[in-house]
Amino acid sequence: MQKALIGKKIGMTQIFDEKGKVIPVTVVEAGPCTVVAKKSIEIDGYEAVQLGYGNIKVQRVTKPLMGHFKKNDVAPKRTLKEFKLDDVNSVNVGDTIKADIFAQGDKVDVVGTSKGKGTAGSIKRWNFSRLKESHGTGPVARHAGSLGACSDPSRVFKGKKLAGHLGCERVTIQNLTIAKIDAENNLIAIKGAIPGPKGGIVVIRNSVKA
Repeated sequence: MQKALIGKKIGMTQIFDEKGKVIPVTVVEAGPCTVVAKKSIEIDGYEAVQLGYGNIKVQRVTKPLMGHFKKNDVAPKRTLKEFKLDDVNSVNVGDTIKADIFAQGDKVDVVGTSKGKGTAGSIKRWNFSRLKESHGTGPVARHAGSLGACSDPSRVFKGKKLAGHLGCERVTIQNLTIAKIDAENNLIAIKGAIPGPKGGIVVIRNSVKA
């Protein structure tokens, strides 16, 4: 069965396995998530489950969204995301899904929003090399340099790697291993790094390539 959870990145630490080997892990507070709504083929044209994560004050919820929560008789949630599960009928609106749906050793994909770094130059953004810093190069050692061709085509091609906005985009890290689970506190320790800052919202789901 396809499994998925919404969570919050707590930070990185390290644990030791039974052989004393250090394992770098990212701790995620995964759930508890509430089933806010279910999509059906008859009404919506597709089957999916909408999960909600994180409580939010009632006065901070818009009226249309508040109507959505009241219609399904669930408490307002800060984050809503839809997932296409193999068996939508196995869950009902109002059910709570916790971290124990996963097990130690499971392979998962983690989706998050990478850290925003603002406007970055071509060296930081695309790993360009610097120009020579001797023999009259001038104060342009970190500039991109020549961009293209001569009079034909007389333009810079689309997709050229240039300076610009870096980060703050959707990133998926595939085939990560769950190193440890604390079901009581809804904490999952995932081996390796995952995208986003501390406190960032992430999605943990079954690995599609495992």
